[in-house]
Amino acid sequence: MSFFSKLKDKFTTQVDKVTEKVNSVIIQAGTALKLDKVKTGLDKTRKTFLDKFKSVLGVGRKIDEKLLDEVEEILITSDIGVTTSEQIISKLRVRVKKEGYENSEELYTLLKEEIHELLLLSSSANNDAIFEIEASKRPHTILVIGVNGVGKTTTIGKLAYNYKNAGKKVIIGAADTFRAAANEQLEIWAERAGVEIVQHAQGSDPASVAYETLKKAKENDFDVVIIDTAGRLHNKFNLMQELEKITRVLGKLKADSPDDVFLVLDATTGQNAIQQAKEFSKVAKVTGIVLTKLDGTAKGGVVIPIANELKIPVRYIGVGEKIDDLQVFNPTYFTEAIFGIREEDLEEDD
Repeated sequence: MSFFSKLKDKFTTQVDKVTEKVNSVIIQAGTALKLDKVKTGLDKTRKTFLDKFKSVLGVGRKIDEKLLDEVEEILITSDIGVTTSEQIISKLRVRVKKEGYENSEELYTLLKEEIHELLLLSSSANNDAIFEIEASKRPHTILVIGVNGVGKTTTIGKLAYNYKNAGKKVIIGAADTFRAAANEQLEIWAERAGVEIVQHAQGSDPASVAYETLKKAKENDFDVVIIDTAGRLHNKFNLMQELEKITRVLGKLKADSPDDVFLVLDATTGQNAIQQAKEFSKVAKVTGIVLTKLDGTAKGGVVIPIANELKIPVRYIGVGEKIDDLQVFNPTYFTEAIFGIREEDLEEDD
């Protein structure tokens, strides 16, 4: 029996326990989350990840510096990046020496444990109360930012649906008044989600849209306000001015608004997503990241350095095109989805 066949058997009990627990449909703040939905969305990432490890791990090979260097290269080329990859390998070296691991078969398990631990120690692990809103902070106001093309409009629609599905009264503000089709697209998603929307004519002042949206929310007892913004970063000064003005007018109606600033990033861009996050963080107080299009890429490993290096919580991941495919990010589900071994992932080589 091959190494990966043995490895698959070794994980069977552990994975079955997690799958049984999660696939029973865990209710998190009113939203049904399933491990299998995350697994399906990360199919391409998992398959690529496993294929790379099959090329270097095998029965009889010992753990040495050469093997660790090869594993580090795999991590870097899997969009985990240099900094986080070095950190993971450094911890593996310590564990191998301290705990006496020798066989390469054990390295995969150690790697899974280290990545899981890294994600658990990040701020991304604290998403359990994401749909809970304190009465004194209603309406909870969310500003959504990100460059054009990352899936910002669909994210807003899906986010609105998640809150609506959790029993919250939601309203969207279409404050991206510069892009021609932005309002029309957002209106379609608002209708799909079953929530209200405030929109002005193209070219209107974005801050006035944000102000009217929050004003209506306060007057009509809404729980959540989600405000779209223009997808520009090429002119940081103008973007900063716009975001500051929106924040200022919201503050006139509700102190400390917005409550959250979500940055939407496209997972298919890999390491470029991290650079975008760093640039946006210079002009906005980002409180959470939404990573979209994970189902369409093998670059899902980028979640790991984003969670580890940016010190900004990964709040949601997009794992499909359906309206309920925006999932609350959970480090344990993500790790199981990436490292899980199934018959269709690996060929038997008995």
